Amino acid sequence: MKKLHFARAAIALVAGSLALSAWAFGEKPVRLVVPAPPGGTMDIVARVVGQQMALDIGRPVIVENRPGAGGSIGLQAMLQAPPDGNTIVMAASNVLAETPQVVKMPFDPLKDVVPIAAVARSGVVLVTAAGYPAKDFQGLVAELKTRKGKSSFASYSPGTVSQYAGLILSDRAGLDMQHVGYAGSPPALQDLLGGQVDIMFDGMLTSMPLIKAGKLRAYAFSGKTRSRYLPDVPTTTELGYPDLQFRGWVGFIGSSKLPADVLAKLHATIEKAAQAPAVQQKLTEVGLEPELSIDTPALLSETRAMFEHNAAIVRKFRIQAN
Repeated sequence: MKKLHFARAAIALVAGSLALSAWAFGEKPVRLVVPAPPGGTMDIVARVVGQQMALDIGRPVIVENRPGAGGSIGLQAMLQAPPDGNTIVMAASNVLAETPQVVKMPFDPLKDVVPIAAVARSGVVLVTAAGYPAKDFQGLVAELKTRKGKSSFASYSPGTVSQYAGLILSDRAGLDMQHVGYAGSPPALQDLLGGQVDIMFDGMLTSMPLIKAGKLRAYAFSGKTRSRYLPDVPTTTELGYPDLQFRGWVGFIGSSKLPADVLAKLHATIEKAAQAPAVQQKLTEVGLEPELSIDTPALLSETRAMFEHNAAIVRKFRIQAN
């Protein structure tokens, strides 16, 4: 029996090293935790990437939604599981670099968890209702200055880059705008369209359908380079606001206790799955920019820099969660 067991193990190892078709972390299904409700962007990405991973490794990949507490419930569920590679998280960088600034986490987002692999990028875009009188960014600032102290900006949640960006623009342009925080993009966009608030820095994923439908007007994109989906919209850097740089990654997170070889296998498996044409097409459909060339050390360094940058903004503007 022992010889048979060793033979099977050897075969599995060879197959996994050659084609990543065998999972080397046990026989259980892979548990993919999403710290968000079903049906959202992270859930969609998790399911399309997870489905491809299952095909590649020959084992089920089960998506488990654990929303709440700014993503900490989902990450805590992962951290409570054995660090063997069978339980990982699909999330965006904001759960590590933004939320912990205003929500107390039961773990250290820079020490207890580690980014495994990014599969895409996403930024925020400055929008108003399509009927707003300003036709471009300069006109928007001029219009808001005529209503100094009386205009407002929405955010999809306090303590996020949606709020950070609005505060920076208001401060730099001397607009004295009032912040109105919402529980997510949908209610914020509804009030934006209804004229209850003037502007919003929103995620591309939720704004793009409304921009395409002609209901929102886009003025600026928060990146060093223009978005492939909005090639005619200037970046905040082009417009003279290089500090309005908010472009995060979307990908997989694991425990910092993962052994180096397990981490490397996870990274390779995720990267392989994300390269599949069907996955690339789906990422593009939901408004993400596919990106596969970032390794774990680079992601960790980037996330740490994002965390420190956001912490400085929170201190400057004395931001607190509602």
